[in-house]
Amino acid sequence: MTAYFITKTAHLVFVIAWMASVFYLPRILVNIAEAGESAEVRARLVLMGRRLYRFGHIMFGLAFVLGLVLWLHFGITGGWLHAKLALVALILAHFIVAGRWLKGVDGGRALPSARALRLFNELPVLLLAVVVWLVLAKPF
Repeated sequence: MTAYFITKTAHLVFVIAWMASVFYLPRILVNIAEAGESAEVRARLVLMGRRLYRFGHIMFGLAFVLGLVLWLHFGITGGWLHAKLALVALILAHFIVAGRWLKGVDGGRALPSARALRLFNELPVLLLAVVVWLVLAKPF
């Protein structure tokens, strides 16, 4: 039972770290969009974004591996798990889109408007709320 709680704790810590990067990367994109023509500020923000994106991928990978351990070794099952995984896949897709936009800035492509990026930043909050509810309530 101790191994289960250690694994679950580590999984949650890595999920929290990944979600921090999911929430903050679009905010960096907003700042880039609002930086205007200031090349120095844009370069600094792009560097921050690249580092955060890399960190987020590492945290996601660790959370994913530990989630697999919980599922395969400790037998976590249920219909709620399928719904949770579908929502996590949507959050991951959101993160990847933000990363692509960041890479596009490096290539000289324009970002969506700051307002659109702010709205984009709110999507994972809603998805995460449903994920947490599914994990706690296990409704099916």
